[in-house]
Amino acid sequence: MKLGLCVGENVQPLTLDECRRADRGAISEGRPGTSVEKTHADDKLVSMCGDSPVNAHCLPFREIPHTNRLFLDYLSYSPSIQHFYARSPNFSEWLKEEAALVRYDKDRREKVGAILDRQNHFWGASAKTLANLERFRRGAVSVVTGQQVGLFGGPLFSILKALTAVKLAEQATAAGVECVPVFWLATEDHDLAEVNHVSLYSHDGAPERMAIESRGIPDAPVGAIKFGREIEPVVEIAAAHLGNSEVTTWLRESYRPGETLGTGFARLFARLFADWGVILLDPADGEFHRIARPLLRAAIENAPALDEALLARGKALEAAGYHQQVKVTAATTLLFEVKDGARTVVRRKANGATISEFQVGHEKLTQHQLLERIEAAPEDFNPNVLFRPVVQDYLLPTLAYTGGAAEVAYFAQVAVVYEKLLGRVTPVLPRFSATLVEPKAERILTRYGLQLQDLLHGPDKVREAIAARSLPPGLQARFSDAYASAEQSMTALRETIGKLDSTLIRSADRARMRMWHQVNRLHRQAARAEQLRNEVISRHSDAVCHALFPHKTLQEREIAGVSFVARYGPSLLANLYDAMDTTCHDHQVIALQ
Repeated sequence: MKLGLCVGENVQPLTLDECRRADRGAISEGRPGTSVEKTHADDKLVSMCGDSPVNAHCLPFREIPHTNRLFLDYLSYSPSIQHFYARSPNFSEWLKEEAALVRYDKDRREKVGAILDRQNHFWGASAKTLANLERFRRGAVSVVTGQQVGLFGGPLFSILKALTAVKLAEQATAAGVECVPVFWLATEDHDLAEVNHVSLYSHDGAPERMAIESRGIPDAPVGAIKFGREIEPVVEIAAAHLGNSEVTTWLRESYRPGETLGTGFARLFARLFADWGVILLDPADGEFHRIARPLLRAAIENAPALDEALLARGKALEAAGYHQQVKVTAATTLLFEVKDGARTVVRRKANGATISEFQVGHEKLTQHQLLERIEAAPEDFNPNVLFRPVVQDYLLPTLAYTGGAAEVAYFAQVAVVYEKLLGRVTPVLPRFSATLVEPKAERILTRYGLQLQDLLHGPDKVREAIAARSLPPGLQARFSDAYASAEQSMTALRETIGKLDSTLIRSADRARMRMWHQVNRLHRQAARAEQLRNEVISRHSDAVCHALFPHKTLQEREIAGVSFVARYGPSLLANLYDAMDTTCHDHQVIALQ
């Protein structure tokens, strides 16, 4: 299997430096005379990032709808964002300096190493993973990523996260900082509806949703939910879509009665990343909670100061024009207590300047009573989303965390918790982000001169674009002539009228745009007429949208990674790894051949 380029016509690649400097807002609706094409005067539309044998077409995140502005400004590390982040997204600039700041107790390393050894052996760890565990025991730092334990390994981006951690860890090691990749399994998350399903490509190319019917106590940690016989038919339906492949065998071995969403995910990833040495970590293990007990206590002992710091950080973010990922109130604490199997929020009620009363469900507790409860049974307490990274980096010697846009945004708030409880803020780095273009989708893109950004406006716009490019050649030529004629005439008129009276130039520009819009309106009407009479257009539009922008969502967030590994084999991971360039932080479009 090969990876290739997926680009439109007449596009010249940029150098890596040009890619880094490219204006991420440069692509816009273009000049008259290009139908539905996107152009920008004298600017290149897309870029190629990286110097590896496999290149990838970069789509700037600013061109992707609904991308978090906090994330966008972090990628460019604009001055308005630097107050909220410990480091820039450029790992090589600071990794050695940051490694010198990592402090990790020897006793804690021994205890954590023993737990990781036990867990990874249980899941079927490879020799490469066991070797990395030995490096961890000898003093290696870690690059960490993590994800909710979604069915069948979750969407594609779960695989991309793990590969990013491997890439960064190897980059650090090559720079002289011994480093291993760790994947944090978010088994303590309680939102079952987010992880009990995934979409796989069906035989007709459309995404098909697979879901399990396993039920647990409402708000129970998802890692505690065991599969019964109901998992078997779901696995067999998935196997029918995936075909006879190694991945199908791995699914049957990992997802079976008696396993949980956590152990199924872990067993699958242990096989997927056997050659990569990814260390898996399940934080629900009671021994991890006992190691983290001092930090859990500190979250309650320092609750007023933490709450004050989080409220101040929220106001600072909003004053800078950003929104808070997590709304914090004066009653906020960083902990849940698991009561009767369900995660229950621990709330705080201020009583004077420093003394607080706490409430868990309907039960009221003094600070002393709550601390006694944590001391006696730390395994009953889980961190919330603003505390989880801090607990993670108390348990691990973390050099950096890599995650997606939402996680990067969380870190702008989490930084103050790091400062209060650990004295060091772990840097966050963007994970590798990609859309994989299979041959059928690439043929459709090439046939109609489309790019991924054309799909981001929804299926109706795609059908319209394909129809416009499917008009009879004679009619298409007439429209091109009309655009060109209007442009040429109005340009000449603008120059002449400007010599007569420069104040009329703006009126000429408005007239030019009105003329272009009228021709374009007629062009669109003709395209819709062509669309109505041409069934092939709808078929091609549906196929390319299903493949690359399913359900109006980036492919990496919707389609299971195992769909691609089953079709192209585990060597796909090596090819994706080669396509990664940790200095290029845009979304990449990679053609599979």
